[in-house]
Amino acid sequence: MSFRSGMEWSTISKRFPFLIFPFLIMMVLLLFPAIAIRAQSQELTLQFSSSSTSINFTLGDILHTVHGSFRLKSGQVRYDSATATVHGSLLADATSGQSGNHIRDRRMHREILESARYPEIAFRPDRVEGKVASIGTSNVQVHGTFSIHGADHELTLPVRVQTFADHWIADTHFTVPYVKWGVKNPSTFLLRVSESVEIDVHATGANPVASGGGQ
Repeated sequence: MSFRSGMEWSTISKRFPFLIFPFLIMMVLLLFPAIAIRAQSQELTLQFSSSSTSINFTLGDILHTVHGSFRLKSGQVRYDSATATVHGSLLADATSGQSGNHIRDRRMHREILESARYPEIAFRPDRVEGKVASIGTSNVQVHGTFSIHGADHELTLPVRVQTFADHWIADTHFTVPYVKWGVKNPSTFLLRVSESVEIDVHATGANPVASGGGQ
């Protein structure tokens, strides 16, 4: 059945009321795939800043435990919920490392990290195991490349992400086997320290949802 050009919807609805409901159903079915695709391909963008990101390390030894921190230089992570792919990087300033002891820190920078030569410590994620909710709390495994002392290493981080309409919170705790990765062990004859260091990262940011993946 065809309608004359220019016939208004009000006229059609009055003269053919039995067509209204099927017409609405047809429109919903036509629009639903596009809406679903857009929702599924939503991109989550986390912008990190040094002022709202803490990077703390813990290194155990026989006598006591050494605590310290590094400062974030920059960071941005973009997650596509449709493909579970993630891109971006987190860069820490290796020269900012401090443990509260000037002599120990000077040796750490000169002999262990060689931070003048390797000024950045980086993590570049490439995939996510698990689903990150656009709103709510998610516990996922983030795989990527951890770069330290001029070398790249595969690493998977357990990450807890809380996303809200106007902000997000992310936390992770992981172990860096620095000696196994070729970084010098700072142990001395009198002081023996662990061959791995524990890292805790806490970060917050604003406006987690950027746009649809197709934009």
